[in-house]
Amino acid sequence: MGFHSARHVDALNQTMSELKGDINVSFEFFPPNSEKMEQTLWDSIERLTTLEPKFVSVTYGANSGTRDRTHKVIKDIQDKTGLIAAPHLTCIDASRDELRAIARDYWNNGIRKIVALRGDLPEGLAKPDMYAADLVSLLKEEADFDIAVAAYPEVHPEAKSAQADLLSLKHKIDAGADSAITQFFFDVESYLRFRDRCATVGIEAEIIPGILPVSNYKTLLKFAGFSNVRIPNWMHQRFQGLDDDQNTRNLVGASIAMDQVRVLSQEGVKDFHFYTLNRSDLTYAICHSLGVRPSAIAVPD
Repeated sequence: MGFHSARHVDALNQTMSELKGDINVSFEFFPPNSEKMEQTLWDSIERLTTLEPKFVSVTYGANSGTRDRTHKVIKDIQDKTGLIAAPHLTCIDASRDELRAIARDYWNNGIRKIVALRGDLPEGLAKPDMYAADLVSLLKEEADFDIAVAAYPEVHPEAKSAQADLLSLKHKIDAGADSAITQFFFDVESYLRFRDRCATVGIEAEIIPGILPVSNYKTLLKFAGFSNVRIPNWMHQRFQGLDDDQNTRNLVGASIAMDQVRVLSQEGVKDFHFYTLNRSDLTYAICHSLGVRPSAIAVPD
């Protein structure tokens, strides 16, 4: 190892030690669609629960079957683990009365946190009846939910401009949202610039960075293609030649995620939301390396 490489590693180790676990984490899951995936999900939840996340969220599909699975998983997580469980809720495919009924059911079952989203537009629908800001207002009318919304450091794919996208986020915050969780990104500067721009328009809510640990680079490229996420050239270089080398891909993906958290922590960020893809190993290893230590909490049967 050369002198400069050794110095870089020493600096990285020093920064890692300075974190001392002084960060908060949360995790996103999606509802399983098979018995095998359900077992994988619960194995992941059980392992990541020991890290005492601030909350865990569960995504919400655009059909009633997926929605029902989300409702069940959320209630099961809260009942079995005691974690704060936050369902995603979309308004694109539900009436206001249906949304109010869902909100009341969640509140009556002890669910106090919701991730409020517009949802993907069905094919052929140019303009929805409701947007995320409308959903936030509706939820706040029903009960005093802790509401998170989505934010896009590299601009929502449907936004007319970066400024229009920023004002859309402000509208959601002004409607009553308590925080925002970003789309995943890899260019840390894009998040920092976005956070600065949020401050210039009066957004004071916390902007929680979404972190995606990469284990399958080809799948990432597909995700990034339809979500307007820029993949830096240096990432292409780091994953080059690893198509058939899962172990090395995991190491590279973990290293990138840890670097993101390291830099953002130095910039004052304390909360990080991990997109787990229902698998715990990589996320657990990253959090452990960042100083987020397992508790002695036992997960109830």
